[in-house]
Amino acid sequence: MEAQNQSSILVVVDKNSNSEDLRRILQNEYHPEFTTSGKEAVNIILDHRPDLILLDLCLGSAGGFDLLLTLKEMDETRNIPVILLTNNASVEDEERGLRLGAVDYLTRPFHSAIVTARIRIQLDMVKHIRTIERLGMIDALTDIPNRRFFDIRIKEEWRRTCRRKSCISILMLDVDKFKNYNDTYGHPQGDRLLKFIGKVLMDNLHRPSDMVARLGGEEFAVLLGDTDTAGAAKVAEAIRRDVENGVVLTQEGEPTSITISIGISSIIPSMDGDFMELIQQADKYLYLAKENGRNRIMFKE
Repeated sequence: MEAQNQSSILVVVDKNSNSEDLRRILQNEYHPEFTTSGKEAVNIILDHRPDLILLDLCLGSAGGFDLLLTLKEMDETRNIPVILLTNNASVEDEERGLRLGAVDYLTRPFHSAIVTARIRIQLDMVKHIRTIERLGMIDALTDIPNRRFFDIRIKEEWRRTCRRKSCISILMLDVDKFKNYNDTYGHPQGDRLLKFIGKVLMDNLHRPSDMVARLGGEEFAVLLGDTDTAGAAKVAEAIRRDVENGVVLTQEGEPTSITISIGISSIIPSMDGDFMELIQQADKYLYLAKENGRNRIMFKE
């Protein structure tokens, strides 16, 4: 049977364990990734955020309990469900694992029906939780991520680019003379304009890791990982041009248009750095773009 389920599963097993039976069971429905290294497992989890982790308690020098504790202590990984794999778990081991944050146990020899049923239960819960979270992290007007989601993602992207030693960029955008637009056409038309801005931003995202957000009012942000100033400026110019050339019709069919100003900030982050400096720097250049005539992009040359 060809795997169709898009949920991602990471299996962390001891190098001496025979995992072919588990691989065969999972490949019927999923695209599992296997590793025998706890250190590699952490890197994979931080970079790819699997939906579910299957963790072997018999894991080399760094035991499964140690890795479980590490995962549950990290903000980025503590909410990923972990099912423990064991040869013959004692009551004490089960209690310890559940106390540390595991959601279930699977005991060798693995039985296909039990493995798939328990995995499906956890993945269904993940989907349910993500649906609830999405409802609280999407701006109701523009249907793009809101400030809450942005605050979470920028922390994650900061840490990811730290590990990769690459550049992270942020675009801060503000609609020019939005109050005048609202006063002229009314707030319902202002809402149509903001929806248009949100669509332009989404249309200019070309990688899954890129994100846009409405921070509040007429202010938006674009977060670009693995992107330097030159790359960010190209994205910013495409957005600025699309907004300037766009037409937003009123309810009566009258064409209206608007411009935006954009500030850009880029940095190769460090673990002891503060992403707020990145935001503040972009805000500074957004202010300069406004001061220098609007409908322009400003950044450090």
